[in-house]
Amino acid sequence: MVQAAPFLLVLFLALGAHGLSVKKCSLTGTWVNDLGSNMTINAVNENGVFAGSYHTAVTATSNEIKVSPLQGSMQKGPNQKGQPTFGFTVNWSFSDSITVFTGQCFVDDYGKEVLKTMWLLRSRVENIKSDWKATR
Repeated sequence: MVQAAPFLLVLFLALGAHGLSVKKCSLTGTWVNDLGSNMTINAVNENGVFAGSYHTAVTATSNEIKVSPLQGSMQKGPNQKGQPTFGFTVNWSFSDSITVFTGQCFVDDYGKEVLKTMWLLRSRVENIKSDWKATR
């Protein structure tokens, strides 16, 4: 039994260290993407709801780009493991379109928080026959 004790201690330390290395990712703060767009997420409430602003660096319109409001929700609950999934909507202040984003917050190997997202943009069209070109 004496020989098993060191093995159990090493196993316990390995399992304990693994549990300590899981870093939580926080959505709150300012984020900048690869194209230079930035968004600020204000405090996330106890239900996972948040608001903020988005300032895009790219647009398909000739209108002046303006900071636009965003509203979102982060997954909360017993299954939340520290790298949460989330979604938010940006109501563009300078065009007649809206974008929804969905993604997950990760902590990379260097301890840096990274958001990975996908988006859909819906533009207003004049009639139902043009619906096919309204979503990108």
